Amino acid sequence: MFTGLVEANGTVISLEPRGESARLKINVGPMATELTDGESVAVNGCCLTVTQHDADTACFDLLMQTLRVTSLGDLAAGSQVNLERAMALGTRFGGHLVQGHVDATLTILDWSQHGQDYRLEVELPDEHRGLVIPKGSICLDGISLTAAEVSKNSVVCWIIPHTYQVTNLQAKRVGDRLNVEFDMLGKYVRELIKAQAS
Repeated sequence: MFTGLVEANGTVISLEPRGESARLKINVGPMATELTDGESVAVNGCCLTVTQHDADTACFDLLMQTLRVTSLGDLAAGSQVNLERAMALGTRFGGHLVQGHVDATLTILDWSQHGQDYRLEVELPDEHRGLVIPKGSICLDGISLTAAEVSKNSVVCWIIPHTYQVTNLQAKRVGDRLNVEFDMLGKYVRELIKAQAS
């Protein structure tokens, strides 16, 4: 379980294909000394297992399902990624409950600066409509954000300078894909309503 508060940025060293899977190697900086093999780390919001690490880097094995559902397959050497270790019980968390289970990818429609803040608009395909509400939580590339505006086809989040500076959003452009995890409560409610209707 995660909070959607990005702890650090990492830099991709390599994404090495291995048959139908891949191995992702990231320079995680000082975080590497705190990691253990087998630990869960959210990489751009996707819960991955540390399979190997040293003083500066960590490796993660990606299944075909992970490559199919997320934007991790788009990564290349030099790509910036958001990193968060699993939440520790008994500490504060300022985001929202995030599982690290990516539901889909959403395309950036607008990414523009307005004064000191930034406007991020992402598409909202039909099949995901209803899973995000105005002032509700949404997790994009591992970042816990508030949905400021929700329309028929998109979601708008406003990004403060701090979030811009400490996440990979500064490297994003219109047309890029972001991993999305919708709020758990919304997903449970939708499934409950489906079950009652059938």
